[in-house]
Amino acid sequence: EVQLQASGGGSAQAGGSLRLSCAASGFSFDDYAIGWFRQAPGKEREGVGCISSGDGKIFYADSVKGRFTISRDNTKNTLYLQMNSLKPEDTAVYYCAADTLVIPSHCSIASYEYDYWGQGTLVTVSS
Repeated sequence: EVQLQASGGGSAQAGGSLRLSCAASGFSFDDYAIGWFRQAPGKEREGVGCISSGDGKIFYADSVKGRFTISRDNTKNTLYLQMNSLKPEDTAVYYCAADTLVIPSHCSIASYEYDYWGQGTLVTVSS
């Protein structure tokens, strides 16, 4: 059974940092593209970034480019989202998700492409 669990959320001041983790079971991170998403109160879910299966190509949304970094530890089957220079507008529940349609060197931040979703973790950034 494919399962994902995001963790590491919490509170931070603007300009601060947090690191989220996404632990997977039932599959290898090397098999599927994994995406990070977030949903702020009253807003639609937004793609933050993603990493392709295999070669691990990474794509970031413009809103986080240069501030957030995705990395993958295949030995731990865990994905990370390092968030630096946090802004109040980064406040949201963050989710990781797996896309089981394997396209080499491809990932997407369109949420409809993802099949399995973990429970989210709340990030609150204060000014």
